[in-house]
Amino acid sequence: MDLATLWQLTIGTLLLAAAMTLWERKAQAQRSRELGIWAAAYCVFVVGSVLAVNRNLLPGVVGAALTNIVMVLGYTLLLQGTLALDRRRIHPALVAGLLALLGAAWFLAGAGWEGVFWNHIGSLPIAVICGLTALALSRSRATRGLRSRPIAIAVFVCHSAFYAVRALVMPFVAARYGDSLLPIAGKLTMYEAVLFIVAMSMSFLALVREEERARLLAASRTDFLTGLSNRQGFFELGPERLSRAGKSASHALLAFDLDHFKAINDRYGHEAGDSVLKLFASIAGETAGPAALGVRLGGEEFAILLPETGVEAARSVGEGIARRFAAEVARSDGLAIVSTVSIGLAESGAGDADLAELLAAADRALYRAKELGRNRVEIAGPKSKRSVQRTALGAIKA
Repeated sequence: MDLATLWQLTIGTLLLAAAMTLWERKAQAQRSRELGIWAAAYCVFVVGSVLAVNRNLLPGVVGAALTNIVMVLGYTLLLQGTLALDRRRIHPALVAGLLALLGAAWFLAGAGWEGVFWNHIGSLPIAVICGLTALALSRSRATRGLRSRPIAIAVFVCHSAFYAVRALVMPFVAARYGDSLLPIAGKLTMYEAVLFIVAMSMSFLALVREEERARLLAASRTDFLTGLSNRQGFFELGPERLSRAGKSASHALLAFDLDHFKAINDRYGHEAGDSVLKLFASIAGETAGPAALGVRLGGEEFAILLPETGVEAARSVGEGIARRFAAEVARSDGLAIVSTVSIGLAESGAGDADLAELLAAADRALYRAKELGRNRVEIAGPKSKRSVQRTALGAIKA
């Protein structure tokens, strides 16, 4: 293919990337701004490509300079969209300053240096901006853990390296072997550009789609009211938490039931009841700590999984939650609500971490606590005797 055909292929690929990105934007309200910026970048590249094909129609260095400036603007928009993933941005004045500086360099160099600027020096800003985009992706919190992030980083690293070679290595190669290599380098640049556009646009779309899937998955695992895991999330995330611990570690699980919760709803209304549930979830999460996994099993029933935690430490956590909850709920919303909590505690043996069985044992201990008068902690017995052996720890005083 000749260069004109490669430029036309590049333009078509950019238009397709812009159309696909704008189409995806309709379905991705969370990332509509970023997708819009990237689509704008592709359109800017189209303008730059058209200018490149027709640059000789403009006087002096105007065509080449304008093409390079527009292309650099497109790359800054790619970086701007990437930074926007984490609500960051480059100040427009900085972008304008960079473009003005680049334009001044072109016109100061004049026609005598046009070839050097076009073939080599003009590639340097592109290499730097693509390197910064790769760095922004590697540090992005929004894309952390997404499978497509390493691909997107690699795409920009390779593109940056390619243009760095054009800027820093090709001048020496051309000086040694002659300018006859420059048309070959130009064709390689266009081939690489098409591959870059395809890989870049696909990786950006993959990032946005994976992030959306991750958000939906997290939502399906989360209780909307309290922000804790729901039952589905508990049984999906719980085994992962336990598997991180050593095989010799034992684990504890606390099951909670808010005492006489229906009476709170009946007397104060469901809005007050929801506030009590959210208050309990907040207190439980703060008291148990980041290593614990809290869950709202349904209604006023909760559970907390405590990996690598023994009975005594788990009992201390449970009693701390109950005391703090009873104290804080009494002065919440100015309603002077009185509420306590019953707790069942079960411990897995070393190397024995069946989550369903552990929850069932804690649940039986919880109902034993309710039968014995509520506002107390009951401990399930050893695995072999869980159905009959419990240990009462006494009433919890607020």
